Amino acid sequence: MEAGSSGSSRSRELEARNYLKKHRIMELVSYLTSSLLFFQPEKPREYLVSLLERVRIAKITGVAFPVFMDHSNIVAMFEMMDTSKKGTISFVQYREALNTLGLCTANEVLKDDGHGITLDKFRSEVNRRSKEVWSAF
Repeated sequence: MEAGSSGSSRSRELEARNYLKKHRIMELVSYLTSSLLFFQPEKPREYLVSLLERVRIAKITGVAFPVFMDHSNIVAMFEMMDTSKKGTISFVQYREALNTLGLCTANEVLKDDGHGITLDKFRSEVNRRSKEVWSAF
């Protein structure tokens, strides 16, 4: 009897994992968490409800998806990482920033071309990945 319940348990676990993957729930949770930590709103529940409502409206109407990182936020984040003011950040900083923002999965393979990451590339990737995340929902 135990073997059957163990198999059933594994089956339910696999079903749950597939469901989360299919609907990209972990990416959504990661993105929402990153947004909360970035803005630290006074009323986090209301903020999340508002953000999800904007996603729903965007999906229905075709308007732009909410992006929590506007140009000034992206520049500020880039400048914090570019402490030597050389106009580029390292690939490691770039990957860590995307990860912190919930825009990169832990197992995603990013290609390091050996060049520093410029503000334009960083901004472009943050915007592209944000739109990609929201469009999935």
